[in-house]
Amino acid sequence: MEDKEKKSNEENQNSDFNIFGLGGLFKGIEKLVDLAGKLEESGGVKKEGEINFDHIKKGMKGVYGFTINTAGGGSPKVETFGNIKKTPEGPKVDEEREPITDIFDEKNEIVVIAEMPGIEEDDITIDLKEDILEISAVSKNRKYRKELLLPAKVSKQNLHHKFTNGILEIRIKK
Repeated sequence: MEDKEKKSNEENQNSDFNIFGLGGLFKGIEKLVDLAGKLEESGGVKKEGEINFDHIKKGMKGVYGFTINTAGGGSPKVETFGNIKKTPEGPKVDEEREPITDIFDEKNEIVVIAEMPGIEEDDITIDLKEDILEISAVSKNRKYRKELLLPAKVSKQNLHHKFTNGILEIRIKK
């Protein structure tokens, strides 16, 4: 009898999630967590964060990671970030890091969010040429650079940005 009650309670909870449209979201997150666990077990993903390369060059650190974005109902998009690049000769560590970025194509504007910890607002340079946005920052300890293809051609006069706690938010009116 307890098994039937338990199964009934689980079905009620699942139907509550589906009423709000969250059932698919939670199942998707569960699948993503399972996939990440399998990748880690198989050696596909071992560590995220900084990797010390002192044996190559004193003080050199490598950063590598990836984000998976499924916003907008499209297929998942995997984007890498960091300063370790794949080359035909093997992995290469650059001084410049690619920041984690997100682009949101909203009704009246394009919003770009970039994570660049360890710098100040005065270190940031933003350049916009039609639909190409280049973000760079140079401080005493860190360098960032990223070139982004925007979903529409926009004007530099319509660009506004703010920088708070390592997060750069750029808004460009269409």
